[in-house]
Amino acid sequence: MTTQTADPTEESATSTTPEPTSEPTPEPRDLSDDTLAALEAVLLSADRATKPQTIIDALKLLPYEDDALQTLDENTLTRAIAALNEHYQSTNRAFSIERVAAGYRVMTRPEFAPVIAALQRAKAPSRLTRTQLETLAIIAYRQPITRAELEAIRGVACGDVVRALMERQLVKITGRAEELGRPMLYGTTPRFLDFFGLASLKDLPKPEDLLNQATHDESSR
Repeated sequence: MTTQTADPTEESATSTTPEPTSEPTPEPRDLSDDTLAALEAVLLSADRATKPQTIIDALKLLPYEDDALQTLDENTLTRAIAALNEHYQSTNRAFSIERVAAGYRVMTRPEFAPVIAALQRAKAPSRLTRTQLETLAIIAYRQPITRAELEAIRGVACGDVVRALMERQLVKITGRAEELGRPMLYGTTPRFLDFFGLASLKDLPKPEDLLNQATHDESSR
């Protein structure tokens, strides 16, 4: 009995089937100068942090042609904001675009804080009272919190203060506690983050840092 050996030429012929090729992924397009200007206008006109999707939806309403608008997403928007911030830095502008409360907002640079603080002090009606600040601080650090818990910490009734903070959209009802009477729970709002220039509650100062600062201020008097 004879043994047949496979023809190597036949094996190579059957193994050279071309692999399917995938189309190259197109490079993301950057926004045109006109669209960057429109992006800047959107952010400058907003009185609070604007969510990325809101910005994207607004830019897609532009009446002129920009190929990048057809596939505009958050990644492209992030690059566009970085380009604007790079321009602001290179031209020594007094502001930049920052991520605040799950959105973007034009904010002045930290070194201009003293002059901005002086301006804010002149706007007395927009300032929070000491009582409002104390109440808001407790809610921010202990949320969700009931009014009874809040009043136990402060030692005084807080109904009017909480109502005033809710009217200013700094505090909201977040639910009801699982206890007798199902009292309402209170927490802070996105407006609270925007008001204090915070990206999230994780950016709140640590209590020990505040204590150390207070001790330092007291000793320096």
